[in-house]
Amino acid sequence: MGLVKYNNLSISSISDVSGSDESMILIKTVTASSDGTIEFVNGASDVVLDSTYPIYMVKVINVNIATDNQDLVVNFSDDTSSHAYNLTKTDTYFAGLHTEDGTDSGLQYETGEDIAQGTGFTVVTKEQANDADAGACSTIWLFNPSSTTFVKHYMMRSNWFQHNNYAQDAFKAGYINTTAAVTAVQFKSTSGNIDSGTFKLYGIKDS
Repeated sequence: MGLVKYNNLSISSISDVSGSDESMILIKTVTASSDGTIEFVNGASDVVLDSTYPIYMVKVINVNIATDNQDLVVNFSDDTSSHAYNLTKTDTYFAGLHTEDGTDSGLQYETGEDIAQGTGFTVVTKEQANDADAGACSTIWLFNPSSTTFVKHYMMRSNWFQHNNYAQDAFKAGYINTTAAVTAVQFKSTSGNIDSGTFKLYGIKDS
């Protein structure tokens, strides 16, 4: 196999590629270990969640929960002192699904997972299994959280192993109905701890 080259130099000798994408900056990595909650709070533990970036993204990687048939959920706060994760949200949810044995599949809009001006936690993964090999992965985008003019939009794309042997591929999007700056994000399981997994917070530049 031949060497991949850039401007007649081998990859191993390149320290910087001019024009490469540097728009996504890793801010913080949190590794779960039997935690009740996982949080990213602006100004705490080296976390930045303010006007530094117009878009923030959380990568949820191979998250395993302690209790079977529970949801991984998320909520937001605009008050880092009291950590009140109860902001009003409206969102919508649909998912593709397929059983492990191939006997069932589908694509469905799930009204039960919608939020209509509610303050509760919103679903990232639904009815997740707690098998040792049953993890969940997701990407969550939060747009312009520091704005004091507009509501805050968010989107999610999640894939996980459901407790009844379904693979689920879910899409969720909505908005946080506040013009206050959103400064914190919290994840938890609806019952029990988050046993393991990695949560990575990134800031995304607009230029």
